Amino acid sequence: MKDKKRRLSLIVALFFLLSLLFSFAESAEQDIPKKFFVPPPPFTPGIFPCSQCHQGMPVNRKPRKLEQMHQEIQLKHMPGGWCFDCHNPDNRDKLRLANGQLISFEESYYLCAQCHGVVFREWKAGLHGKRTGMWNGEKQYLLCVHCHWPHEPRFKPIQPLPPPMRPSDIK
Repeated sequence: MKDKKRRLSLIVALFFLLSLLFSFAESAEQDIPKKFFVPPPPFTPGIFPCSQCHQGMPVNRKPRKLEQMHQEIQLKHMPGGWCFDCHNPDNRDKLRLANGQLISFEESYYLCAQCHGVVFREWKAGLHGKRTGMWNGEKQYLLCVHCHWPHEPRFKPIQPLPPPMRPSDIK
């Protein structure tokens, strides 16, 4: 009887230690930013890398209407925003987070996550956006910019299509 109690208490202690170990490992894993497997952003042909045109150009940080290049871009994402809220003025081939950290365009989900945290959590879980891959393996995520134009991300209204025909109505 004493041996059974002793074994049982050892099993309980071992179980407790293992669960504690797994919780530490899980919390440490959450501290490391995960890199998601994404296809390249849908750049307009000939526009990236940005440094091919911006290299050596003086940086004008003053918000204004663009007249020579990029004049088709109207920022309707955040009122009062400006290009350098997201784009890095010193290295145009990188994006800049609010804390000053530079990220690649392939990691733009971190830029979006600064304001859209709930959507970002849903995106990581596969509830928002498109994700493909194996249930137990590597998954490919589409970037926010594959579906949303970053300068005006709201979807434009579309005309609904008629319902499909019933097989019995096809002649």
